[in-house]
Amino acid sequence: MLATYLDFEQKIKEIEEQIEAAKARGDSDAVEILQKELQKEVTKTYKNLSDYQKLQLARHPDRPYALDYVRLLMEDAYEIHGDRCFRDDPAIVCYLGTIEGQKTLLIGEQKGRGTKNKIKRNFGMPHPEGYRKALRAAKMAEKFGLPILMLIDTPGAYPGIGAEERGQSEAIARNLFEFSMLDTPTISIVIGEGGSGGALAIGVADKLAMMRYSVFSVISPEGCAAILWNDPSKVEQATKSLKITAQDLKELGLIDDIIEEPLIGAHRDKEGAAKVLKEYYLSTLQELKAMDPKERLQKRYEKLMRMGKFKE
Repeated sequence: MLATYLDFEQKIKEIEEQIEAAKARGDSDAVEILQKELQKEVTKTYKNLSDYQKLQLARHPDRPYALDYVRLLMEDAYEIHGDRCFRDDPAIVCYLGTIEGQKTLLIGEQKGRGTKNKIKRNFGMPHPEGYRKALRAAKMAEKFGLPILMLIDTPGAYPGIGAEERGQSEAIARNLFEFSMLDTPTISIVIGEGGSGGALAIGVADKLAMMRYSVFSVISPEGCAAILWNDPSKVEQATKSLKITAQDLKELGLIDDIIEEPLIGAHRDKEGAAKVLKEYYLSTLQELKAMDPKERLQKRYEKLMRMGKFKE
């Protein structure tokens, strides 16, 4: 698959193409020089990203999705299907398996690649039955004392007529209520785009973290620009004003941690991104398991109650 380069990655693309040409010529000296030049350019480019550029990275088509992390992290992965009420929603995937020997339930939002698969996964926008499937799986994990890892990556919950008829808002609200009281360790990570209630529905957890280049917002910057200014050209201004980056949300106290994915981005180093995500999950899980269950639930409650600040 050919890599997709964003506007600000064009210099990196040129250097990588030069490296490939040098390798084809067998010119090892040129490859070594170009590799050093590439590293300098990567550092220069990614150390000075704007909020809008981080949004572009969060939505990058080559960025690993939930199923990529299932493949890279889990052994003996077994998929759980259906909400036992209406149907199986492919926009949310649930897997039982082990991560470094730790039995885990993984719940993730899956966008899909390629036209056919994107349509199948509804572009990562879950229906209410997707959230009910996630809750059913979570309740099963609670019953057997299994920790839950949730991977957030959605533009938002599906707003179609069918979803509303089947109780989209109720399904999201039910998940917020039920996940807040689950008697098992829960860790939620924004791996790409965390959009509105569609992300919140699997975002209530003991620990909420974000990958370095992910975003988490109440509305898309495009929607914000349309509502406030009726001007799509204001999307960069809206992105900055919304404070949706991991760094902003950490400063505001709305997330617990930032996972330092590879500087060049998860879209260029999927294995490196999976490694740091796994390390974060396992180390955080050990911290949570060391707590008394009542203490853990109390800390979860206190964290939720602290959210929300305003200035007059």
